[in-house]
Amino acid sequence: MSQGMLCAGKFTFSPLPKRSFQSLENPDTRRLLLKWSMNGRLVTQAFCYDQYFQPYQKDDFVLAFFQDPNVVSQLKVLSSTTGRWIQLGSKVKQVEAKEIPCTLLSMSVFDCLYTEGIVRQSGHIVKCLDENLGDFTISDELRKVLLLEDSDNYDIFSSSDREEFIFHLFKHLCLGGALCQFEDVIEPYLDTTKSIYKDLVSVEKDPETKKINIISTVFKVSAYDENGMCYPSTQPHEQTFAYLIVDPLKRHVYLLYHCFGTGDF
Repeated sequence: MSQGMLCAGKFTFSPLPKRSFQSLENPDTRRLLLKWSMNGRLVTQAFCYDQYFQPYQKDDFVLAFFQDPNVVSQLKVLSSTTGRWIQLGSKVKQVEAKEIPCTLLSMSVFDCLYTEGIVRQSGHIVKCLDENLGDFTISDELRKVLLLEDSDNYDIFSSSDREEFIFHLFKHLCLGGALCQFEDVIEPYLDTTKSIYKDLVSVEKDPETKKINIISTVFKVSAYDENGMCYPSTQPHEQTFAYLIVDPLKRHVYLLYHCFGTGDF
């Protein structure tokens, strides 16, 4: 865990309440998130910052984010005890910020689901006998690939593929919330992953090569107060997460947050 000593306000942040994320506000997406038990528990927020940022500054940057009064007063957190939205309210002492690779410009990384027999050419996900793993019921080959390292097909995704932000998004949507109703076909997972990814990640064209490059930097973040982890929750879970997506050109930072649970808000 990074200590990230107090950085004397080098970075300051302001909320951007008018920045909308159409991928999550779309009625079709909302219906899917409701089915996946994530509706109202998966939220995005936007802030701007005032200093030039480089990825090596991630610890100072993330600590400044969680200590900034403009962030603390706006940051949405689901209480693990009441299940209601609350303000963070904790004085963050330490942060953990893991950089998540974000380099892929297409959905082709998921083509192997078709070629390796996880998904039929019709788009239907191949079923299997039910198997329980913690809070998850594995009832098809897709969830086997996502969750079981000793499954026959786990290696169809390389370790570098699995580290990519777009893979993290896809996996989170497939696993869903506590009362998730799984899809029989793959398209809703792929389409929703693509729309959220495009909404959060910024690109630019290289003026010389004309190639499109991703310029966003992504961090998976946790914050700790004097009592331990306070964000994204006091109760760790694979499906409770927070990602900071930094756009260095606009000096915007987008937060994608989800807290695993049963309620719909």
